[in-house]
Formats: sequence, C-alpha cells, structure tokens
Amino acid sequence: MTPYPDEKPPLGGQALTRGEVARKLTHIAAGGFAFALRDLTWMQAAAMAASAFVFNWQVLPRIGGKKQWREAEHTRGYPLGILLYPLSVLALVLVFRHELWKAAGVWGVLALGDGMASLVGQAVGGPRLPWNPRKGWAGSLAMVVFGALAGAILIAWTQRVELDTRLLVLSLLVALAAAWAESLPSTLDDNFTVPLVGAIAIALLSRADLSRLAPGTTRLVLIGLALNAVIALAAYLAHSIDVPGALSAVAIGTVIVAGLGLSAFALMIAFFVLGTAMTKMGYKIKAARGIAQERGGARGWRNAWANGGVPALLAGLGAVAPEELRLAFVIAYAASVATATADTCSSEIGKAYGRRTFLITTLKPVPPGTEGAVSLEGTLGAVFGAAVVGGLGAALGLYSLGAAALVTLAGVLGSLAESVVGTVAEKRGWMGNDLLNAFNTAVGAAIVVGLMRIAG
Repeated sequence: MTPYPDEKPPLGGQALTRGEVARKLTHIAAGGFAFALRDLTWMQAAAMAASAFVFNWQVLPRIGGKKQWREAEHTRGYPLGILLYPLSVLALVLVFRHELWKAAGVWGVLALGDGMASLVGQAVGGPRLPWNPRKGWAGSLAMVVFGALAGAILIAWTQRVELDTRLLVLSLLVALAAAWAESLPSTLDDNFTVPLVGAIAIALLSRADLSRLAPGTTRLVLIGLALNAVIALAAYLAHSIDVPGALSAVAIGTVIVAGLGLSAFALMIAFFVLGTAMTKMGYKIKAARGIAQERGGARGWRNAWANGGVPALLAGLGAVAPEELRLAFVIAYAASVATATADTCSSEIGKAYGRRTFLITTLKPVPPGTEGAVSLEGTLGAVFGAAVVGGLGAALGLYSLGAAALVTLAGVLGSLAESVVGTVAEKRGWMGNDLLNAFNTAVGAAIVVGLMRIAG
C-alpha cells in the first residue's frame, strides 16, 4: 500500500516523468489489496493495513523506496503521504469493521480515483477550478469517473452481490464528495482528506432511500426556486450579495426548501437577515480599522457556499433519511445554521465593538479582526445569533424547546471551534477562511448529534 507522496506539482498539461507515472501506478495498484476484504475478518484486514504501514515506514526506504519521495519529503526526512495511506485504510477498516464493504468502496475511490486524478490532470491540463487554480476540471472529472467505477466494483465484490444501478449511484456520490475534498485549496494530504470525506459520505448516503421523497417534492422545488429568486433579487438590489452569490443562494435555498420544507428554510432566512444586519452594523468603524467585509458587505458565492453548503447537504440527506433519523437531520441542519449565524454575529460585533480582543488558545491580547480572536461582546453576539435560530426552529414546530437549547449550545460551540482551529489552520495552509466557515458549520452539526446522544 505505497502511494505517491503528498506534495503534488501544479496541474498544467506537463509531460509526466517516468518517476511520476511509477508513483501514480503504485498508488493505484495498492488498491488491489481491497479485493481481499471480501474474505478477511476486520481484525485480519486491520493487521494487513498495520503491516503495510510498518513496511512503508521501515522497509520501503531501504529497498529503493526513497526514489519515490519528492523534494519536500527528502527535506522533511519522511514521506507523509506514503505513511498516511495505510493508516487511512486502517482507520476505514476500524470504523467500518462490521461493514467492510464500505471500507472497500472508499478505498477504491482513494486508490483509482485519486491516482487517475493526478495522471489525467497533469497530462491533460486544461481549464482550472474557480476555487483552486492548482487543480483542473480534467483531473477532477477523472477522479469522479474512475473512483465511482472502482468503488462500485469493490462494494459489489465485497458484499457478494450484483453490480446494479443503486451501487453505481452510491459510489458516484461518494466519488463526487471525495473529488470535492481533493480539489480544495489545502495543504492537508489527500491520503487524509479523501478517505475522511469518503467515509462520511458513504456512512450518510448508504442509508438514503429515494423512495422516501414526498410526492410533492417537485412542487417544493418550484416553490423554492421562485421564493429564493425573489429573495436573491432583493438582496442583490440592496447590495447585500453579488450575482454569483445570488445564484448560489438560489441553489442552496431551493435544496433546503425541497429537502426539509419552508419552516426549515425560515432558519436560513434568519441567518441571512441577521448576518446582513451585523455586517452593516458599525461598518464605518470596521472600515476605518481595515477589517470590514469587502465591497461594502456584499457577499459572494464563496461566502454563500461556505455558510450554506453544509446546511443544504443536511437538508438533502434529511429528505431521503429513514423516518427514525429524519428528526436528527432536522436538528443537525438547525445547528449548522445556528453555528453560521453565531459565527457571523460574533465576528461582526467583535470587530466593531469588541473592547478587549484576545486569542482563545493563548489568551494573548490581539487586534480586532485577528483570526482566532474572541471578545466578550462578540461571544454574546454568538449566543444571541444561535439562540435566535434555535428558538425560531422550536417556534415553527421543527423540534422541541429542549432541542432548541441543544441547537443554541451547539451553535455557540461550533463558532468557537473556528476560533480554536483557525489560529493554526490558516497559518499552515490547511484551510482558508471560507473552508473554515464550512468546517465550523459541520462541527456545529456534529456537536448537536453528540449532545442528542448524551441527552438520550
């Protein structure tokens, strides 16, 4: 299980060297071990992955493996990607120890999908992704196609079932999620991000049931399109959002309306109204300090997806979730919106009115607007924003008052998570501000699920 190293050169249609091709082919070939999961127990599979890690760590460098190291890895003294690959497989086996077919499916996406993304991307080049100029559409498309095919075949093989449309669709959706993770502008290794996102995707999607879509879904889609188009137009005329941001908001809002209904969508409207108001509040003060939202506070497509992408995903999954899980998705959706609201209120109030601003990790005083900084005023703003969303959901009958309290708490904790992680993440290039915003909405959703389990 020896992958190519983690630092990949920019895509550009450049000629692939013999060493580059060898690394990619080795990475792809390692996926062949996934076929063994059909006949192994989870303990045997875990032992196989652990043995591969020891081999890559101690044996491979002594038998010529250093020829596959990149320049940065020689400087660092170890190949991070080569070591992460078997560790990720080990994690997949442990997480899905009672359903090894899920580990096999994600492994297929990682091996063939990610490997072909590099081969095709570097050989073909072509148009770049708007969110990451170092990546191209050709490489991402190759990852989706080859990853979906490998994942579906391995799932069917490991389960001893026929390859059918349902498995192909499941694998395709997992490959899409993994390709998105691979395309992000991050210094995190693909051998970590791809299996992580793939595992989350297959865990959530494997229980989806498209037959649960309500007969009125088409009507809700049309209502969502019309309603969101009106709201986006009004926001654009008010200079609160630009054209790409408006189009993104329409897409996000329509998915939410179609997935969970108009009551759930009201929470996203509350976020937008509060976020816009807080951005405008004290704008002159923030502008004088050089920390105001650019373009007069108008939000773009990056901001729309950063704050609305996770809520839209949860709404879509909630629409096809089993009945016993639907309420959990509704509450997780509310918590993600509460987190986005809390984070925006905290940031905008803190930047304008925070008297004492300090890093949450060190308590060291810093200027307002510093990544990871918090203040009393900003924290109170976070509580206010999360409480508005949590309380509104209860008032609309989406969940109980007890759940509203959990949503509020998760929203505040999720917003604080960005302050904790952001001090390190941006400095090391793990995540930019937009990805951090998406991260904290996911953390808020995860926290409320944990709180629900604790509270029974």
